[in-house]
Amino acid sequence: MDQNAVYQLFVSTYHPDPNVHKQAELNIRNIETHNGFLPIVLQILASEELELGARQAAAIYFKNRMNKAWDRSNDAATPINEDDRNMVKQSILQALLRAPSAVQVQLSTCLNTILSNDFPDQWPDFVNEIQNFLSSTDVKMVYTALLALRELVKVYQWRSMERREPLQQIIKVTFPAILTISDNLVQQESLEAAEMLKLALKIYHAGIQVDLPKCLQETQSLVGWGTMFLQLINKKIPLEALPADPEEREKYCWWKTKKWAYHCLNRLFTKYGNPALLPGSSNKYNAFAKGFITNFAPNILQTYLNQIEGWIKKENWMSAKCLADSAAFFSDSIKHKLTWQILKPHTEDLVAHFIFPQLCFSPEDEELWEDDPVEYVHKKIDPLMDFHSPQTNAINLLIDLARDRKKHTFMGILNFINNVLNKYLETPDEQKNGREKDGALCMIGCLAHQVLRQKSPVANMMEPFFVTHVFPEFKSRFPYLRARACDMTRHFSDLDFTNEQNLATLYQNVLDALRDSELPVKVQAALALQPMIRHESVRNAMAPSLPFIMNELLNLTNQIDIDTLANVMEEFVEVFAEQLTPFAVQLCTQLRDTFLRIMEELAQANQQATGDDGSFNGDIDEMSDKTMAAMGVLKTIGTLILSLESTPDILQQLEEALLPVITYTLENNVLDLYDEIFEIIDSCTFSAKRVTPTMWGVFELIYKAFKDSGIDYMDEMLPPLDNYISYGRDVFVSNENIQRMTFDIIDTVMKSDRLGEHDRVCACKLMESVLLNCRGQVDGYIGPFLNLAFQFIFTGLMKTTEFKVHCLEVVINCLYYNPALTLRMLEQNQWTQGFFTLWFNNLEKFSRVHDKKLVIVALCSLLELPADHIPASLQAGWPQVLSGVVNVFRTLPKAVENREQMEKLYGDGFDEDDFDGESGIEGGADDEEEDNGDEDVVDDEDNEYLEYLAQQAANHSSESEYDEFDEEIEEELLFESPLDEIDPYIRFGDVFKNMQQNNPASYSLLTKDLDTEQQTFIMSIMSTAEQRLQQFQQQQQSIV
Repeated sequence: MDQNAVYQLFVSTYHPDPNVHKQAELNIRNIETHNGFLPIVLQILASEELELGARQAAAIYFKNRMNKAWDRSNDAATPINEDDRNMVKQSILQALLRAPSAVQVQLSTCLNTILSNDFPDQWPDFVNEIQNFLSSTDVKMVYTALLALRELVKVYQWRSMERREPLQQIIKVTFPAILTISDNLVQQESLEAAEMLKLALKIYHAGIQVDLPKCLQETQSLVGWGTMFLQLINKKIPLEALPADPEEREKYCWWKTKKWAYHCLNRLFTKYGNPALLPGSSNKYNAFAKGFITNFAPNILQTYLNQIEGWIKKENWMSAKCLADSAAFFSDSIKHKLTWQILKPHTEDLVAHFIFPQLCFSPEDEELWEDDPVEYVHKKIDPLMDFHSPQTNAINLLIDLARDRKKHTFMGILNFINNVLNKYLETPDEQKNGREKDGALCMIGCLAHQVLRQKSPVANMMEPFFVTHVFPEFKSRFPYLRARACDMTRHFSDLDFTNEQNLATLYQNVLDALRDSELPVKVQAALALQPMIRHESVRNAMAPSLPFIMNELLNLTNQIDIDTLANVMEEFVEVFAEQLTPFAVQLCTQLRDTFLRIMEELAQANQQATGDDGSFNGDIDEMSDKTMAAMGVLKTIGTLILSLESTPDILQQLEEALLPVITYTLENNVLDLYDEIFEIIDSCTFSAKRVTPTMWGVFELIYKAFKDSGIDYMDEMLPPLDNYISYGRDVFVSNENIQRMTFDIIDTVMKSDRLGEHDRVCACKLMESVLLNCRGQVDGYIGPFLNLAFQFIFTGLMKTTEFKVHCLEVVINCLYYNPALTLRMLEQNQWTQGFFTLWFNNLEKFSRVHDKKLVIVALCSLLELPADHIPASLQAGWPQVLSGVVNVFRTLPKAVENREQMEKLYGDGFDEDDFDGESGIEGGADDEEEDNGDEDVVDDEDNEYLEYLAQQAANHSSESEYDEFDEEIEEELLFESPLDEIDPYIRFGDVFKNMQQNNPASYSLLTKDLDTEQQTFIMSIMSTAEQRLQQFQQQQQSIV
């Protein structure tokens, strides 16, 4: 194959004429299966003489081709032949060596694809090739080896222990050479050396991510690597060498490399080397941790402290990531007595000069606030946005100091904060330093839990503290302090004010802040309002302002996509349901418009971010924010619907308003929102207790979504589908098309290989809903339902108790629906005797009240059959039917009692006072004893408990899945069915009495083997039935 001809095709792929461009791509597709084509592409992208644009086009094609076709299990439409595979593996390292950096990125990804599929079995010599490159004197060859080794280690980075053996060997044979190379690189000054060293450290870090191999635990290895890491951390980077621009300075290569040294040391200490953080005495790293905490951690900690001292004195600059890692290391050092003794003398300085400055409102914060307030809010309020930032880690360090070493630190921290705040008070207005006050309030806000805890010496001082230091800032000339005042209100939401006027003032201040001109202040005010709802006086004061509050919340939701705002709205809707009823349709319409706006923006962003090759190049965080915001809006809508259960006219208007929301989500297969959208459909049909024509239109959308991409959402679809049958029974039984769609869903779920037993349980519940709600009107489905159930019942394929019971209950429901028809079908298939034997042998598995009632009413239906309808195969054991009823009645009262207890617990909710909320680290003894640092902070009992939990989890995972037969099915408190209206005692009493009077032959056959105790028990059932019947009749008369 001619290399130049192929090269010209790639040149044409970025030709300005789209027709030339498309023809070139088509020609490439036509010849890509030819022998030798892929190796030629590799030669093109590695050729230094050829045009860079064509080489990049070739690299992108090569990467996509590898992704689609290298994995043999993918059954690619155009597979890669074996000769080409071998040629690619022989050539790729040389290509990586010669390729420019823009192409190396694509090639590295391709190498990872090959290694993931072929190493070690189909590429056993790869490590030898790497070793040859590593031992070369050619710097480019060494760099290529590091690139390749990084991809190999990434293949094993997250694999489970049993699949990591090849990685142990790779580390053993290559890491000594990498250490030698790194020792040489750390002495150099060039940016190329920094880039290579960074790659070496990334390899080490990936190698210890999940496990610390034995060879790296050895003293010689640890000393070698540890010394090199510390040399790098101590390496002086002249300030004049750093870029002036802050963002560019963060990207400076030597500081990015230093960051990886911090990462590696932190990983060694946190995961393997700190006995206080290991989960128990059986941990395999205990011996290593004891040596590390004694011989290595003190030196690392001292080095970190020296670096921070230089940063505090402004002798050296540090990157944000290195500051964050330092704070994280200090936090972990607090936990163990040896490292705590080293850290302890520095705590005052760390609080005042390391933590505090990072928490003050910075010039960078101010610039972001002014330029992009939306991004500022995301950064400051979304916990995932700033998860590993220096500020977050500084806050964690502050909390750990105050909580875990409170005897030594807590009052000192509060005194420092108090001094800053008093200084602010005493300073003339024009000279006040708002940034410092913001930092001090941020610190006290972070410690709110510690300040308000039981036995806190300062809890009773917080109300005057608020009046003095927080209330004035609601009117501050500094907008960030107005936001901080709201933030403080949220953090101290558990503070109970003794002076009701102070609480009223606080509420009014927060409400006024919702009118602020600055977006971050308004958002903080909205978040502060939510926890204030708990105060009755505040709830009363809020009522007249509800339209304003809800309108502002909606406006904010349209300005910024943040799901926490939706949580605030949802709570307001729930708490103030009655007051919001007059505005419900308007509110729902606004929520709908907000949702559709978010979805339109999402669709546009997705379209713009999708490349010609199908790759995604967009901002994942932005897309995620929008999806979470849409989710929050849907949850608020769901809460609104449930609050309007008693207003059917308004509900119908809401359904019509929400139709575009439901239609958009289902027609566009927005899978991320299926959970919420099916909940809304469930709420609409459940609250109205009817199915309107609008919602019947939605049923078809659900079916199409199921057939298209929603098969995995059966659990979420079940409640609305059940409602369609329960509350739309008349339409369901008269519309064959709806019945067909419902059966197709059931049939697909019961037969699909991609679904599990939990999904099949949902299908069984749907069959039950049809049979219980449509009695006498769906005879044609008895046969198909029985066939679906029996494909599992006699095959031993039922693994869980839940599925076993629900499969049997499909048949039991059929018997209850029409006993004669069902028995006839059982007989025709020779299923009768086997089924009844299995059923009665497993009666104790029918543990829920619903299960027991179903068994009773089904057996009562059988008892009503004329004697000539009972199959010969059952006649000999017919008395056992009555014994079965008796056995179920024996256990029914206990099941009812258990359910009533659960309902009471569910209705009452959990008492927050049951939970102490204090960290296990802070035992009561800690308050009594001197904090002399001689004992570990983490309690041994805590570790033993964690170890016990880990052991239990391990035991559970190793148990046979068949052991699940011993599990009991949980009561479903929100589940409703027609059986709820049936009293099993009255039902049995009627059947038994009728048999005595009108069918003495059957009665004699049933009761002839009863012993005295059973007879007595049946009489007690009859007596209970009589009492309940009288109570029922009296209730009916009182209603009339």
